[in-house]
Amino acid sequence: MIALSIPDPTSALVFDGRRRLTPSDIEAAAHPFRLELSESARAGVARCAAFVNEQKALGTSIYGMSTGFGPLVVFGAAPDPVEQGIGLLNHLRAGQGELLPSTVTRAMLLARVWSLARGHSGVSLPVIDGLCAALATRFAPAVPEWGSVGASGDLNPLAYATGALRGEGEAFLGEERLSAAVALERAGLRPLVLQNRDALGLVNGTSLTAAAAALAVCSARRAVSIALDLAALLVESLGASSTFSAPELLAASGHPSAEHVAVQLQERLRGSTPLAGRPLQEAYSIRCTPQLVGAVEETVRHAEQVVTADLNGVSDNPLVFPEQGKVVHGGNFFGQQVAFAADALNVALTQLANLAERQMDLLMDPGRNGGLPLLLSAKPGAQSGLAGVNLAATAIVASMRRYATPSSIQSLPTNGHNQDVVPFGTQAALEALRQCERLSLVQASLALALRQASYVGARRPTSAAGATLLERLSSTVAPVNPDRPLGEDVRRLAASMHQRGDEPGAARTCSHF
Repeated sequence: MIALSIPDPTSALVFDGRRRLTPSDIEAAAHPFRLELSESARAGVARCAAFVNEQKALGTSIYGMSTGFGPLVVFGAAPDPVEQGIGLLNHLRAGQGELLPSTVTRAMLLARVWSLARGHSGVSLPVIDGLCAALATRFAPAVPEWGSVGASGDLNPLAYATGALRGEGEAFLGEERLSAAVALERAGLRPLVLQNRDALGLVNGTSLTAAAAALAVCSARRAVSIALDLAALLVESLGASSTFSAPELLAASGHPSAEHVAVQLQERLRGSTPLAGRPLQEAYSIRCTPQLVGAVEETVRHAEQVVTADLNGVSDNPLVFPEQGKVVHGGNFFGQQVAFAADALNVALTQLANLAERQMDLLMDPGRNGGLPLLLSAKPGAQSGLAGVNLAATAIVASMRRYATPSSIQSLPTNGHNQDVVPFGTQAALEALRQCERLSLVQASLALALRQASYVGARRPTSAAGATLLERLSSTVAPVNPDRPLGEDVRRLAASMHQRGDEPGAARTCSHF
């Protein structure tokens, strides 16, 4: 099981150039924590900032310091680099849409400071210290969803975050939405003071894309575990045989991920007993679970590798290499890798929802569920059982299928054709995160069906894992008799399954929207 590690406020996450940032670290940024730079890292950041200033004084052409931005690179910059940077922030704050959750914007701040701390962006130490100070509080910038195309970095979202850290715009302090200036004051933070290249360094990276994708990876890992919990309980509720998860069968498939999932299913089903009279071969929604969930797990693993690499890279332009005496211009801010990975994750999550919805349908069908009542109604006809939950789950799956369209190929030229091809990784990552939320509701609908099935006559599980899970589901929601509104029951089950990660049948919350 994957559990969220809540940071200990008495300890610190230390950037030393060796420790790699993980998606779990990104998720933990939802809570206040201490982030510090080692002395060698601080020296590297200071050395890089000094080198940039030296090069500017020597007349070296440096994008954004001696030139305008984007297609305006052919024009000279404002004489005052601070004025130039403030103008950049101002024109970029043109975002639209709903505000992103604080969990996402705080994760974005951690991803950005980790990149800047690598000492290749030329930002000043006080800027990094200011970001670290904000993460030690409940402060979170208010950032609209739409504005980034995932190239030249997440410019608009990061400009809103930087503005909030300067006391402009809005921010959250915990759950309270305030003016940024008031939020800073209440948090005990000083407004950020920018120097030289600070403004461009703060916005010119794919930190929202990487952070949102990291959050989606963490949620997807829990969803895989929950899928196996529910599939195993379904097998026991129906009295199906577990031979479909035989290790030798899956080893022969040639896919280690399917074999790994089969082993996990076998562990959950240890102590289960099949029921005589079930078909020799179950429906694919049972029999092919190892193959389907194994493919999802492999996709999640790949996405995690890509996202982790991005979190520990430098997505900026230009990059500064003081030891080599170079300022190198390029396109590390082009978030194509994460865009592809997030889109793949989006598709995989949708297939998990397809599986859960089909398993729920099977469980409610008397022709396939071993004679349990239609729609798991306690009094068919007089009551409708889970008919409404079934409809809602189907609607959610249909929505997920529509939103599974890849973002990473939706390139549109913009910015005076300076950005003539873009990856839209930000949208891909945010959509994958939303798919996690939708999937949690579909899986919770299946969980409610399994709880109700036990009430209307399904076999009680004989495995320890199955008995524990059913007891947890039963203690979370009451049986449906008589009919009652069930929307809150589904949400309660989703929260319950995602809040405890120490035993089969539960993990921590994946809700970021």
